[in-house]
Amino acid sequence: MSATADTPRLDFAGSPINKALSAEDKIELFRKMVRIRRFEQEALKYYAAGKMGGFLHLYIGQESVAVGTLSLCGENDHSITAYRDHGHALTVGMGMNECMAEMYGKATGCSKGKGGSMHFFAPDKNYWGGHGIVGGQTPLGLGLGYGLKYLGKEGCALCYLGDGAVNQGAFHESLNLAALFEIPVVYIIENNGYSMGTSQKRSSAYRGCLAQRAEAYDMEWDVIDGSDVYEVRAKTHIAMERARKEHKPSILEITTYRYYGHSVADANHKKYRTPEEIENYKTNHDPIHLWRKRLIGEGVLTEEQADAIDKEAKAEAAASSKFADESPAPTVEEVMQDVYWESDNDTPASRIGRHFFND
Repeated sequence: MSATADTPRLDFAGSPINKALSAEDKIELFRKMVRIRRFEQEALKYYAAGKMGGFLHLYIGQESVAVGTLSLCGENDHSITAYRDHGHALTVGMGMNECMAEMYGKATGCSKGKGGSMHFFAPDKNYWGGHGIVGGQTPLGLGLGYGLKYLGKEGCALCYLGDGAVNQGAFHESLNLAALFEIPVVYIIENNGYSMGTSQKRSSAYRGCLAQRAEAYDMEWDVIDGSDVYEVRAKTHIAMERARKEHKPSILEITTYRYYGHSVADANHKKYRTPEEIENYKTNHDPIHLWRKRLIGEGVLTEEQADAIDKEAKAEAAASSKFADESPAPTVEEVMQDVYWESDNDTPASRIGRHFFND
């Protein structure tokens, strides 16, 4: 299935995958989006206060992409993303404490304080983390899909990237191999309109949309309105089933928007975008506000319940920053640990320098 950016708007609430959602499921999707936003706001507050080092790439405004797509994952589905990784991490079930502590550089962090904001990982949740090199995760996503096919498991790999990463050579090499060897991977372009501070039209050559590049590799593609949770789930499910059942890759372009700069260090984010543009998205396209309104309209959620969920998420985020602040820092003695798992565990592979696929 393919579409263009001008495809007429449809209501996807009636699609089979969405009709299967219970009232509790829908509320949980809302809760997850709210938790991401409150976590991000808390992180911004303490990054500005000097509690964190390195970069901080906020996901505020894009919450429905991670929540909508990852809500479709089963036990054999895997995910990997770039450096804007907090939303995906919380969606797959990582705790606020371990994530916030990682950004504080503390030993209680998910990567023991050695990775920071861009390197959240949870292998036990099939989440292979954030990656700081633009497009560097795209061949790794291909590898996850290859591993699934190699092991004969019915699953797919979701590989997220920004609109700026579509021009990286590694991405195109990955697309070629994905199509050539029929790898069950779904590449999800989170198109927030800007590659750092450069607009899409000034950074990428394309005819109708970025996902259309899939045609050069004989791959299926689609464009999705990222402000509509129902549409995100309905269209992503089709691509995931194609990967699981047919071992066919796809490219999905999900239109979204970030409220802040490329990172918090992006001091010019209000100069290359007009205040009116930012306000229009917040007013008319905010995924949390729209989902809340939709659920209230369906009679699934009340204003009071929604406010309570928001209050709960805000308190959880505040508690996570306190936990992070009070946690111990890593020791100097640990600096050479956690570089290679094989070396840490003194396995036979660590002594011969070779690793093989295994279950």
